[in-house]
Amino acid sequence: MNPVRSILIAALAAMTASHAQAQKPGGILKATDFDSPASMSPLEEATVSVAIPATSVFNNLVMFDQHQPQNSAADIVPDLAESWSWNADGTELTMKLHHGVKWHDGQAFTAADVKCTWDLLQGKGEQRLRVDPRKSWYRNLDEVTVNGDDEVTFHLHRRQPSFLVLLAAGWSVVYPCHVPPAQMRTHPIGTGPFKFVEFKQNEYIKVAKNPDYWKPGRPYLDGIEWSIIANPSTRNMAFIAGQVDMAWPYSIGFPVLNDVRAQAPGAECVSTAINGARNVLVNATVAPFDNKDLRRAVNLALDRRAFIDILGNGHGDLGAALLPPPEGVWGMPPELLATLPGYGPDIEKNRAEARKIMENLGYGPDKHLTTKISTRNLAAFKDPAVIVGDQLKTIYIDTDLDIVDTPSWYPKVARKDYTIGVAVSENSLDDPDQQFYENFVCGADRNYTGYCNPEVDAAIDRQSAESDVQTRKTLVWDIERRLVEEGARPAIFHPRSNTCWYPQVKGLNVVINSIYNGWRMEDVWLDR
Repeated sequence: MNPVRSILIAALAAMTASHAQAQKPGGILKATDFDSPASMSPLEEATVSVAIPATSVFNNLVMFDQHQPQNSAADIVPDLAESWSWNADGTELTMKLHHGVKWHDGQAFTAADVKCTWDLLQGKGEQRLRVDPRKSWYRNLDEVTVNGDDEVTFHLHRRQPSFLVLLAAGWSVVYPCHVPPAQMRTHPIGTGPFKFVEFKQNEYIKVAKNPDYWKPGRPYLDGIEWSIIANPSTRNMAFIAGQVDMAWPYSIGFPVLNDVRAQAPGAECVSTAINGARNVLVNATVAPFDNKDLRRAVNLALDRRAFIDILGNGHGDLGAALLPPPEGVWGMPPELLATLPGYGPDIEKNRAEARKIMENLGYGPDKHLTTKISTRNLAAFKDPAVIVGDQLKTIYIDTDLDIVDTPSWYPKVARKDYTIGVAVSENSLDDPDQQFYENFVCGADRNYTGYCNPEVDAAIDRQSAESDVQTRKTLVWDIERRLVEEGARPAIFHPRSNTCWYPQVKGLNVVINSIYNGWRMEDVWLDR
């Protein structure tokens, strides 16, 4: 293991261990949320503003150990599935399910619910999701079969070592067969430690303790209240004033961290990477950005270090599609990263190459390309979008900012109603299969840029089937290079941020390589 990563994990594990006292039941945990989601249906949403509050309502078949700070395949533990096994060629995954689990409305959980969930995700069921952000995850899934009420088998077209990792993701919750998707948007029913109570747009999300939770002794909390506060300054002030026990996870930026610590004495904060790169969406389905040379020029224009210095006070990491080490398990090492187009330290040399490309395409000092930069109405999107616009001027591209509210943002980019955008990659897993199949393969619902290269798709399938980790990493890094060279979705930088809470919050584990997968909250308690 990388020694830097070992030290980081050990430090965070020690922080978690320090909370392992005699747990006290009771109390309402109060926290903030940064945005109002379109619905409370995690299978249909892509924003962490619903993923974190909704995780506590549901269970997965398997999940990442909620006490480990780094998600990895080695730390997957049972949840609704009490055990699992693969057939000899790795194409059938059979799971034995916990018996006696009940949905929040009292109905029994069975293998049929598992089949219904993945039929829904694949578009095979009688019901239909309004949107299906993770359908592309299951391209390799043939079908799900049941054997009685307590056993289910996933049948794959080919071997896929990361399939279990996909099932462990925070988004991979199990839905009930008997509740239609429309109801799940407004009043979700799960099997989790907390029952959904109420979601009031732009005000709050509330969940309450499930007294019949199938894991004995859990949860400790009586409930959780997430206050939705879109303005970052107002949200930080709510934490500083002690109105909440915990700030929205990963939301305290380095420019304000010292102020928060000074004004909230006793607050505990942990700094981590965020597995959600800021990136440029370049719509490859519309002229002139259907030209890969022009997309390459956009990539070459980016001064990535400037984003880190301006937006993170120097805290942040350069990387391609995958989270870089030491937190990232699969990301490209720095010596390889430096060889990618646009990642070299000579920014003026990069931009000179970009201007030459633009001039060959007919642009120049007297003929600029004018367009809009579309982005979501949140600081994490808007702030880098402003800098992107300023940097594109250096290669004859003039832009205006097009600010889009959250409910309209996802439909807009999904239908590719933009030319250039700035987004957060919202990668729920530090894993190549999730990243590549969701964002880059031809026809994926969340391949917002419309980038499509059948040769790259074939390479993605090859890495997905590879079981040797080092061989797979070599394949993954070659794909990352191809994506950068073709301007598929240029990564700008991987940010770092801070999660802060007051000492009365115990048992909280902050994951260092995913903002999505550590929020079951069944082990969190309050020491008031």
